[in-house]
Amino acid sequence: MLKEILSHRPTKVFVVLTSFFVANALIAECIGGKLFSLERVFGLTPTPFSLLGEYGLTYTLTCGVLLWPLEFVMTDIVNEYYGPKAVRRISYIAVGLISYAFLMFYFAIHVPADQSFWTGSRQAQGIPDMQAAFTGIFGQGMWIIVGSVTAFLVSQLVDVWIFHKVKKATGGRHVWLRATGSTLASQFVDSFIVLFIAFKIGNGWSFQRVFAIGLVNYSYKFTMAILLTPVIYFVEKRIDAYIGHDNAQKMKTAAMGGED
Repeated sequence: MLKEILSHRPTKVFVVLTSFFVANALIAECIGGKLFSLERVFGLTPTPFSLLGEYGLTYTLTCGVLLWPLEFVMTDIVNEYYGPKAVRRISYIAVGLISYAFLMFYFAIHVPADQSFWTGSRQAQGIPDMQAAFTGIFGQGMWIIVGSVTAFLVSQLVDVWIFHKVKKATGGRHVWLRATGSTLASQFVDSFIVLFIAFKIGNGWSFQRVFAIGLVNYSYKFTMAILLTPVIYFVEKRIDAYIGHDNAQKMKTAAMGGED
């Protein structure tokens, strides 16, 4: 049975895509606690601006956004070949494993730390308390965790639905339209859900601040969705060449007729 599975190229492609999808989502959640300046990435000095009455805004983003655009690329590719049911399945798996990871982080934070060596082991590197550093990195607030996981799942379902509808409406043509369109819509949903739950409910932000910062974040995601569109074409060509053009067309046709 295992030999048959490993020799079946469409199955191997699905395993690789699923593994990357889940690992990418988990890594994005783990590194999401760090903020970075997008302007400084390009050697620019941040220039604060105002939006919707909110002042002092800059492109300060969570490191999670470095990986989330790839997540939606993977979503569209899986949807293209395996259909919406497959995307929903791997999305549920990712959410389950992310939740499991945060549970393990919680336990790791709260087990007694070694005081004789580990706690002060990095003082020479400017880290006086390793337990505090560990907690600061892995101990994300509960509202942030809930907001992030909820936003991920809802945006995935939105992406799947729009992609599938556009694919049916266009008869499988115009990959760029369904891939980019579904990503733009789902990233819009993702941007506001996570901020609303984590900072409106969790920290009492005003709706005005949520929308202003959400629009700033979305402008970055919008740009990345456009720039990554060629990646979808490249990956699809590689998959078609690997599993064979005829098999690929059969898979795409079957995926298009999958359940809504």
